[in-house]
Amino acid sequence: MLTAHIIHAQPKETAIYKCSLTYAERFLRRKRLETDCGISFVLDLEKTTNLNHGDHIELNDGTRVTVLAKPERLAALRGTNLMELAWHIGNRHTPCEVVDDQLFIQHDHVIEHMIEHLGGQVEHVTRPFTPMGGAYGHGRTHSHEHGASTHVHTH
Repeated sequence: MLTAHIIHAQPKETAIYKCSLTYAERFLRRKRLETDCGISFVLDLEKTTNLNHGDHIELNDGTRVTVLAKPERLAALRGTNLMELAWHIGNRHTPCEVVDDQLFIQHDHVIEHMIEHLGGQVEHVTRPFTPMGGAYGHGRTHSHEHGASTHVHTH
């Protein structure tokens, strides 16, 4: 079985294979994955890692696989008070993607009800989810300390 221990963050090169994962599925350490065309491999990283859309997973044979954000059910939030809505979402530590005049969050009926109560509009959509990182860069519980040989960043 193919294995992978190296992640390349947002490389300029393109990869032949792709692996589509939801936001939740992109937060992992050790897991059996499959490319979109059916090639299986085991990702085995030193620490739990947040894979971003566009990152590359390097397999032990040198092949690279591009990570894609898989479309999932989201709530698109709009309103004339978008800054206020964003504040309330952030105050609840809810992952959020900001695109033009709308916010995207994972479907959550409690948060959606709050948004409507605050005067916002909620529309359910299916699209890739790539929320912003947190104030310290990652947006998930994960240390920024990486072993030099197991996780490569370009920053």
